[in-house]
Amino acid sequence: MIKLRPPGILVSLKKHRALKIAGRGLAAICCCMLLLTTTAYAQNKTITGKVTDNGTNEPVPGASVRVKNTTNGTMTDAQGTFKLTVPDGATLEITSVGYKPFDLAANGNSPLQIKLESLNKALTEVVVVGYGTAKRSDVTGSVSSLSKERLSQLPVGDVLQAMQGAVAGVNISASTAAPGQSPSVLVRGVNSINGATSPLIVIDGIPFENANLSDISTTDIASVDVLKDVSATAIYGTRGANGVILVTTKRGKTGKAAITFNTYAGYENFAHTFAPMGPAEYVQKYADWKQQAGVDNDLAVPNQYELENYEKGITTDWLKKIQQQGFIQDHTLSISGGSEDVKYYVSGDYFSQKGVIQGYQNKRASIRSNIDAKITSYLSAGLNLNLVNNNADGGRASLKQAAEVSPYGRFKNPNGTYAIFPMEGEQAIQSPMLGLLNDRQQRRQNIIANVFAELKPFAGFKYRINAGYTSTPSVYRNYAGRLAGDIAGGTADVSNTDQKRWIVENIFSYEKNWNKSHIDFTGLYSAQQNQTFSSSTTATGFINDALSFNNLAGANSVQAQSESIDTRMVSQMLRVNYSYDSRYLITATARRDGYSAFGASNNKYGLFPSVALAWNISNESFLKNSTFINNLKLRGSYGLSGNQSAVIPNSTISTFTSTSIPSNGRPITGVIADVLGNSDLKWESTYGSNVGIDFAILNNRITGTIEAYDTRTKDLVLYRALPTTTGYSQVVTNIGKVANKGLEISLRTQNINGADFKWETNLNFSTNKNRIVDLYGDKKDDRGNRLFIGQPVYVIYDYKQVGVWKVGENPAGHDPDATPGDLKFADLDGSGNISSDGRDQMVLGQSLPKWTGGITNTFHYKNFHLSVFIQTVQGVTKNNQAIDFIDFGGRQNLPAGLGYWTEANQSNIRPKLTYVNYLGYGYPEDASFTRIKDVTLSYTFAKELLSKLKIGGLTVYASGRNLATFTKWHGWDPEVSYANAGDASLNYPLVRTFILGANITLR
Repeated sequence: MIKLRPPGILVSLKKHRALKIAGRGLAAICCCMLLLTTTAYAQNKTITGKVTDNGTNEPVPGASVRVKNTTNGTMTDAQGTFKLTVPDGATLEITSVGYKPFDLAANGNSPLQIKLESLNKALTEVVVVGYGTAKRSDVTGSVSSLSKERLSQLPVGDVLQAMQGAVAGVNISASTAAPGQSPSVLVRGVNSINGATSPLIVIDGIPFENANLSDISTTDIASVDVLKDVSATAIYGTRGANGVILVTTKRGKTGKAAITFNTYAGYENFAHTFAPMGPAEYVQKYADWKQQAGVDNDLAVPNQYELENYEKGITTDWLKKIQQQGFIQDHTLSISGGSEDVKYYVSGDYFSQKGVIQGYQNKRASIRSNIDAKITSYLSAGLNLNLVNNNADGGRASLKQAAEVSPYGRFKNPNGTYAIFPMEGEQAIQSPMLGLLNDRQQRRQNIIANVFAELKPFAGFKYRINAGYTSTPSVYRNYAGRLAGDIAGGTADVSNTDQKRWIVENIFSYEKNWNKSHIDFTGLYSAQQNQTFSSSTTATGFINDALSFNNLAGANSVQAQSESIDTRMVSQMLRVNYSYDSRYLITATARRDGYSAFGASNNKYGLFPSVALAWNISNESFLKNSTFINNLKLRGSYGLSGNQSAVIPNSTISTFTSTSIPSNGRPITGVIADVLGNSDLKWESTYGSNVGIDFAILNNRITGTIEAYDTRTKDLVLYRALPTTTGYSQVVTNIGKVANKGLEISLRTQNINGADFKWETNLNFSTNKNRIVDLYGDKKDDRGNRLFIGQPVYVIYDYKQVGVWKVGENPAGHDPDATPGDLKFADLDGSGNISSDGRDQMVLGQSLPKWTGGITNTFHYKNFHLSVFIQTVQGVTKNNQAIDFIDFGGRQNLPAGLGYWTEANQSNIRPKLTYVNYLGYGYPEDASFTRIKDVTLSYTFAKELLSKLKIGGLTVYASGRNLATFTKWHGWDPEVSYANAGDASLNYPLVRTFILGANITLR
C-alpha cells in the first residue's frame, strides 16, 4: 500500500534534507579551511642563528642565508646573527665570500650555530676601517694589514719595528737606534712642507695625535691596519692626509680564563763598526798633515798628553771604552676570559733595554685592562685602560767624541777622574766619558683611558658613545758639573711638558638586509680638546755641584721660558655602504671638521667627501665555478682629506715677538711685529684617486693586491717673506702644491703545501714619486729653503763633485782658488768660478727612497717554523756627516780606512787633510741598502703532550735581527743619522740582536 505524504510535509522534508546537506558541506569546507590553516601554520616557522668562522670563532657579517632553491633569504648582521621564516623541513644554504658553501637542515633547535670553513683567510679576515670593521672582501678602499704571524712572532719593543719593510706603501725609518726612540713613519710620501707628515694613530677606535706606539706592548696588540688612500682616510677629515694607523688591542673571549706568559731576552752588539784610526794610522796621518800644512817639527803626535802616552807606548781604544754589552728583555703576563655577559683582558708588561753605549738605557712598565660588559640584551659597556711609565735616566757616553779622540789621549788623571781634555793642550775635544758624570733624568708617563657604552634599541640600529682621555707628562733634568767639564761652574737644565687630550664621540649606525642587498649607515658627532703646557729653565754658575738641579735659585744666572697651547675640534661624519649580492659595493663618506687654531679665519670648517666602488668579479656566475681564479676584485676611489698640523694656533692673526733693548744701562723688554695675520687661511687639502685589484688564483696558492694612486695636495700653508716697509717679516698663506703618485704590490704564495713541509712567501714592493708642483704662485724655486718645482720635497741640493785636483792640474778658468788636494766640482754655469749663490749647485738625489721592498720566506716542517725577512730601501741619497770631518789643525782622529789625498796616492775621491770646506759641501752618498732584517726559528709543542701537563700552548723560539747589511754607504749605517757638530746625543748605531723567547698559555 502506498502512503501519500501531504505536500507541505514533503516540502518540509526536502528543505530539511537540503539544509542538512548544506550544513554538512559548510562543515566540510570549514574543516578543510581549518586543516589548511593548521597545515600552513605547521609548515612555516621562524628560526634564528649565528654564523661564525670555524677557525677563529669570529662572527661572519654579510653572509647569505636562504632556503635552498628559493629566493627566500636574508643576510647576517655585524654580529653574524640572522632571523628567517622557513617552511618545515627546509634546507638552508649559507654562503659568504671566501667561505665554503654550507647546507643545513632547518629542523634543529633555534638558535642555530653555523660554522663556515674559510677558503681564503685573506678574504674572510676582519679588518678595521675606521668607526667599524669589515670583511676584507667587502673593503672598497686601500687598507693594508700587518700579518698576525709577524706581529705575534717577532720580539720587538715597538710595533713599528715589526711593520718596517713589511707593509706596502708604509716607509718606516729609524734615524737613531737609541733605546726608547721610536721610528718615523710615512704613508705614501710627503703631502706637506711645513706641516707634519706622520700618520694619525687610532688606538681602539679613539684618535690620538702624536701618540707614541712604543708605549703599547706588542703582545697586547691584536691587529694593525693602515688606511692609505684618500677614500679610506677621509673619514678622519683634517687628520687623514698622511694616512691612518689603526691599532686594536686584545680583548677577552667567552670561556675559561687563559693565562699567557710571553717572555724573551737577548744580547745586542754593534751591527757594523765605523772605527776611528788606530795608533799607527793616526801617527801617519799627523805626519801627512804636517807635510801638507808646511809644519816643521819632529813630533809624532801634536799634544802634551799624547806625547806622554806615545813615549810610554800607552794607547786607548776609545770605541771600546764607551761600549758595553747590550741586553734586551721583555716579560708580559696576561689573563683573559669571561662569560657571555662580562669579558676581560688584563696584562702587565715590563720591557728593559740596556744600550751598547754606556749610559743608554730604557725601562718601560705598563698595565692594561680591557673590559666588556653586556648589561642587558640591548645595552653594553666597556673600559680600556693603559698606564705606562718610561725611564731613560742616566748620563751617556759620546760616540761622536770617541771617534775624534787620539788613541794616545789620556783616559784618566792620576787621581782617578776622567781627563776632561784627553789631548791637552787641545781643548776643542773633550773625553767621551764625561757625559756619564751628568746627573740626568728623562721620564715620561702615558695614561690612556677609554670608556664606551653601546645601545641597540631595535634590530639593525646601534648607538655608541666613546669617551677618551690621554695624559702624557714628561720631565727632563740634567746637571753637568765641574768634573764633567762644565766651564760655567755647573749647568742645570730642567724642562717639563704636560699634554692632555680628551675626546667624546657619538656614533650611530644602522644596517638593513633585503633580498640580495645590504646597506649600512654610520654617523658621527665628536668634540676634542688638546692642551699642552711646557716650561724650561737653564741655570748656570753654582757654588758647588752638590745640589745638582735641585736648587736652581742657587745659580748665578737663571733663564726660563714657558708655552701653553690649547686647541679644540668638532666634527660630523656620515658614511654609507651598499652592496648587492656581494658583487657590487659602494662606499660614500663625508666629514666636516672645525678647528680652533684658525682663530679669526673665515674657513674654520672644512668638508671632506669621498667615494669608493668595488666589483667582486669572482662572484659573477661566469667565474663562480672557476678552478683557476678563486678571487678577483676591482676597486676604485676618489676623495678629499685635510692636514691640520700645518696650521699653528693663532696663525690667522698678526703676531709679535719679544725683544730686549738697552736703556740707561738696563735691558727693557718689548715686542716687535713678526707675522702678518691672514683671515682667509684654510686647510691644506689632499685630493686623491686610487685603483686596485685583489686576486687569488690556483686554489688560493697565489694571492695578492696591486694598487696605483695619484694624490695632489693644494693650499699648502707657507710663509712668504714681506718687504720691511710693511712692518712684518712674513705672512702665512695658502699657496703651494705638492703631488704624489706610486705603485704598490703585495703578493703571497704557497710554494709548497705538503703534509709535513710547507713553504710560503710574502712579498711587497712600493714606489713613490713625490714632487713640488708650485710654491708661491710664480713657478719659481726657493733655493734658500732647497725647494724646487718638479723635484721632491726633501732633496740633496749641492755641488757635483767630479774628482780631486791633482798636482800639475791648472784650476784657473774653473776654480781659481783651488789647490792640489782640494775637491773638484763641476762648473755648472760655465763662469770659471765655483760660486756659492746656487748657480753651481744641482739636485743630486732625494733623501726619501724611490722604492722599497720586503720579502719573507716562511718554512714549516712539522712543528718547526723558520722565517727569514729581507728588507730593501733603494734610491736614497743622504749627506754623510761621518766623513765631513774638520781636522782641527791635524789634531782630530778620523775614520779608519777611509783615506785622504796625498801627493803620493793622488786620491780622486777624498780631499787632503788641510782642505777647508769653505763651500759647505755635504759629502752626499748613496744610502740605499738591502738588509737581512730578521730570522726567527720557532718550535710549537704538540697539544697532545701539553694537555698532559695542563698547558694550553707552548712555543719557544730564537730570533736574530739586523743580521747583515749590504750597502755602498761609508759610515755606521745608511739608515741612522750622524751629527758631527752640535748636539750629538742621539748618535747611536744600528744594533744586532740575538734573542731567545717563549710563549706559554695556561688553561
